[in-house]
Amino acid sequence: MSAGKILVSDQEGNYLLKFSGDVRVTLCGSLNRHMDTIFGSQDVKQVVIDMLDAEGVDSTTLGLIAKLGLHCRKTYSINVQLFCQNPSILRTLDCMGFDEIIDIFQQVPEINAPLHDIEAVNPDIDEVRRQVLEAHKLLMQLSPDSSKEFTDLIRALESGR
Repeated sequence: MSAGKILVSDQEGNYLLKFSGDVRVTLCGSLNRHMDTIFGSQDVKQVVIDMLDAEGVDSTTLGLIAKLGLHCRKTYSINVQLFCQNPSILRTLDCMGFDEIIDIFQQVPEINAPLHDIEAVNPDIDEVRRQVLEAHKLLMQLSPDSSKEFTDLIRALESGR
């Protein structure tokens, strides 16, 4: 798998996040910071996640996507639109119940937005631990069946190990 990368665009309340390669926890500080920018906006019309070039995403990234989806629905009354054709990622999204909080599409959208690299953030270890913990708790809420998979990790993070 190729190294993960996230490109973003913001045009007048239309937000685009493009994932490529293997998107892992190492990018989650940057993703979380960018989501804070979206959450701080009063004028959010559309949020799109383009995963057409994604080869893989880890559970922390999935937890942040869940956080984004839940926030957009509650605060802006919109559903995040996610585009993906990777069978493995689609299966994971389906098993985790993501179709209940975001709209998932397999066709290729026509998006012509200028993209730039997401702002690099290197959070300290405590901030990473907090983000990973929050992401996995959200995944457990979204899919109670997955709770046994994440229980040990959550306990370890909460105890500071």
